[in-house]
Amino acid sequence: MSSSNSVEVGSDPYQVGTTIALTALGRRAKSRGELFTLLKKRGIPEEVANAVLFRLAERGFVNDHEFARYWSESRQRTKKVSKRIIGGELRSKGISPEIIERITGDISDDEEFANAMTFAERKARAVSSLSPEVACRRMCGALSRRGFSGPVISRVLAELGISRS
Repeated sequence: MSSSNSVEVGSDPYQVGTTIALTALGRRAKSRGELFTLLKKRGIPEEVANAVLFRLAERGFVNDHEFARYWSESRQRTKKVSKRIIGGELRSKGISPEIIERITGDISDDEEFANAMTFAERKARAVSSLSPEVACRRMCGALSRRGFSGPVISRVLAELGISRS
């Protein structure tokens, strides 16, 4: 394959598209939307890209529901982000709204609070030497950037004994 962004002349675009997709999947799981964007960027015609992705889905290599479930679990476990952030990330990866709703709907309020609390406990060590007002402001900002709602943030602050004054 040449270094350009289009398919080599004389090559089978279906085979080239399959190779590109399988190589990308070898690095990490990807959504159908991510693979479609990659194939288009590499010069694979839209109808060929769709055929490649259909065949890969039939063989079990592309499954948006499994990808979204894995992504959600991974982000909750490692980054302690809210279901709102996870939904936005999945949307940017081309996951359908129905799958996003199903996946984020599986995250209970207790899990959301536990994620916020785990993150806040780590953050609390960093802000413990600051004045209460500054510590509260920084903790609120950090939890907000992780996508947690106001009620969850208030509950976490109360649990940690940090007052909003």
